[in-house]
Amino acid sequence: MNASIDRSRSAADGLAGWRLEALAITGLAVPIALTMLSHIAMVTTDVVMMGWLGPEALAAGTLANHYYWLFDMGAMGLLGSLTAILAQHIGARRFRMVRRAVRQGFWVALMVSVPCLVALWNVGAVLGALGQDAHLSAMAQDYLRHLSPGFVPLLGYIVLATFMTAHGRPRPSMVLAIIGIGVNGIADYALMFGHFGFPAMGLAGAGASTAVVAILMFLGLGAYVLTDRRLRRYRLLGRFWRPDWSQFWEIITVGLPIGITVLAEIGLFTAAALLLGLLGTESLAAHAIAVQCCAIAYMIPNGISRAATVRVGWSTGAGDHRGAARSGWTAMGLGGLVMCLPAAVFWLLGPAIVTLFLDVEAAGATAKLAVSFLAVAALFQFADGIQVTMMGALRGLKDTRVPMLIAVLGYGGQAIWAGMAVGLFVVSVLFVVRFRHRTKAAIT
Repeated sequence: MNASIDRSRSAADGLAGWRLEALAITGLAVPIALTMLSHIAMVTTDVVMMGWLGPEALAAGTLANHYYWLFDMGAMGLLGSLTAILAQHIGARRFRMVRRAVRQGFWVALMVSVPCLVALWNVGAVLGALGQDAHLSAMAQDYLRHLSPGFVPLLGYIVLATFMTAHGRPRPSMVLAIIGIGVNGIADYALMFGHFGFPAMGLAGAGASTAVVAILMFLGLGAYVLTDRRLRRYRLLGRFWRPDWSQFWEIITVGLPIGITVLAEIGLFTAAALLLGLLGTESLAAHAIAVQCCAIAYMIPNGISRAATVRVGWSTGAGDHRGAARSGWTAMGLGGLVMCLPAAVFWLLGPAIVTLFLDVEAAGATAKLAVSFLAVAALFQFADGIQVTMMGALRGLKDTRVPMLIAVLGYGGQAIWAGMAVGLFVVSVLFVVRFRHRTKAAIT
């Protein structure tokens, strides 16, 4: 890892330097993106099998997942500061600070999980108060109560995966996540439909299987980190109960704006789900399919974004501000480029995609709505790629407060689906301007 930082520092500012940077970001981003795609593949497996249970189960699962994502992604956003903090410590060779930051990352994860679990446990009452169908709300509550035991292990896994990523070693997390796809699929099949001697739990079975996988993945990655020859020297669990308030509050102060930024974007889709839920099961089920497809596509530039956070953080910690700028601009170009593919797929192959989720003949109205939603989604893929990679580059600078304001203002005036393209485009442009301002000021 240190050798890769040294090569980055000594790279020329010319075309060769940009090419090397693109290769470095791609090499780091691919396993990160595959890890994130593996996580979303588990959710996709759940959604597909919910569809097999019927439109009602799919609609209830959609309500539950959108509600869960608010807390899941908000907590992960808060912990998102850990990537930049660790990357800058490593870039500056402050290796003793790495363990202290990781330890406080676990503390923050435990702290934020308490209110999240309370909210998840009482989802039925919340959805009912928001005017959702009582039967769907009850099904959603049953699902999330079975999913809740995996919430804390998932956050612990994120802390460990961030530690690995900041060292430029995301592959172990990727391998575990890929294994998790298979385990989750088998567990879904067994628990949702009553195979292999298990009872048929329906929607609740999807929640239970996801919780089991989260626990196993946390234990697996923890065992790897504690036994790997190059990583065990950190002794991450040593003096676990010893506070380090400077690191704790840095994670909070840098991470809170990230969490709010994430909630601003995720909140749009949650609000859309709630509004469409008022229109009926067909609209909500169609929305679930479109959102799931967008989530899959989003994981690719999100992987590039996290690689940009690491690369920008390494260079910033080492005092190489030109290198930080080069990393950010390279990531932006890659992020916009890769999103041209899902945009074309959504636009041209919408009907074929929908058939993976639904029997078109049995759910014709839902399928038509889903295809129309995918066509709209195609319009904002490029802007989404730009904004998420620029967001990652700014996080590498620990610049999170102004991007939070940009995101909240940019997402606040959107309608359900058609307005998303406008909002994401505006946010992407403002993130680009912000990164240019910060890096230019640092260089000069």
